[in-house]
Amino acid sequence: MNTYTFKDGSQKELLNFSGTVPVKYGNSYNIPIRLWILDSHPFAPPICFLKPTANMGISVGKHVDAHGRIYLPYLQNWSHPKSTVIGLIKEMIAKFEEELPLYSLSSSDAARQSELLSYIAKITEGETGMKSKSKIGGDKNQGCFNKITVVGAGDLGIACVLAIAAKGAADKVVLLDLSEGSAKGGTMDLEIFTLPNVEISKDFSASADSKVVVLTVNSLGNAQTYLDVVQSNVDLFRGVIPAISHYSQNTVLLVASHPVEVMTYVSWKLSAFPKSRVIGVGANLDTERFQFILTNLLKEEVLAKDAWIIGEQGEDKVPSWTTGNSVANQTEAMAARNSRDKVANRAMEVLKGKGQRSWSVGLSVADLTDSILKDKRKVHSVSTLAKGCCNINSEVFLSLPCILGSSGVIEMVKLEEDPLVREKLQSSAGSIHDLQQQLKL
Repeated sequence: MNTYTFKDGSQKELLNFSGTVPVKYGNSYNIPIRLWILDSHPFAPPICFLKPTANMGISVGKHVDAHGRIYLPYLQNWSHPKSTVIGLIKEMIAKFEEELPLYSLSSSDAARQSELLSYIAKITEGETGMKSKSKIGGDKNQGCFNKITVVGAGDLGIACVLAIAAKGAADKVVLLDLSEGSAKGGTMDLEIFTLPNVEISKDFSASADSKVVVLTVNSLGNAQTYLDVVQSNVDLFRGVIPAISHYSQNTVLLVASHPVEVMTYVSWKLSAFPKSRVIGVGANLDTERFQFILTNLLKEEVLAKDAWIIGEQGEDKVPSWTTGNSVANQTEAMAARNSRDKVANRAMEVLKGKGQRSWSVGLSVADLTDSILKDKRKVHSVSTLAKGCCNINSEVFLSLPCILGSSGVIEMVKLEEDPLVREKLQSSAGSIHDLQQQLKL
């Protein structure tokens, strides 16, 4: 056990192994390495460093950075239980045989090497220099510091980062890029055109102490069936959620990965967080559009205040209402409901033509994070644990109107009684539960 210093200056006692791996590169070489095992192991990969001696120089390449940190596809694609430390070492040997990570220094170069070794020691031996330096700017990682991490650097992840940065609610936004290799596409563009308060990292420790973690990752495997696709995402989340939960134990998880209801359930199970702190983006975007259509296109502003899209994201979503208009008698009540339903049907027809592009979902995510960080107590239609609502007895997540604050879901808003809506929600809950029963968590 030794002290490891993370990027933010925080320190933790971690199990670690030092030794050499045999590499054939013309001759045989023993490459010194050190593996740090996180508390979230085996769900999260080890942190790997070269451990050069004073007469060894680091060959910076696609698998090793200037500080000796080792990056491998095996680490990026780590997934319990198929990924193991033995498998990691085997790939390390194979990659180092393609590109040797160390070289011998001349005596003059060896003297200059001492500064680099000192830096590495500060990271891996827990020296206090880095920790004290991190506190010069004050305790910005504590208290009121609003930090958001977006996991996944695809189109949706980048759209979320841009929308959150534009909203200005967060003091810092971290984009956690889990893709293999160096920065590509949009991530590279983000690095070129630097944004204030935006950091790009491949290291889970960069997410430490986030108030909100947005999950946008989706597996791009060669799955044949829908169940295979979802299981592939579950396997991906098995490596991501425990590591995220380890570094941000009080965060709110906001899930935007597909299918959102199932992946929110998976995130809840893997994190062991209370249900209030695991939320799916759900029907927030559709609800905002629905209310906008009612107010601006159909001129039904009064109705829009109580209108919500709930249930399952996609074709099975359903309009609902949180309050009813008070009327004198049953006949008037029936007439009012019929009139309202006609308007809702017209609005739903308009809504059908609106796809969910990455940038529009990103704006919705920024809207939700703003409500959480600023403790706005605003009502949103988000995926939340629906057990107990509308006679649903299974553990499934469905979109329902909820009051959001700094601790996630504060309260679920009561819906107007409607047998057709209840039947639709129960049907969605049944199909989602059946799918979840087939998954291997």
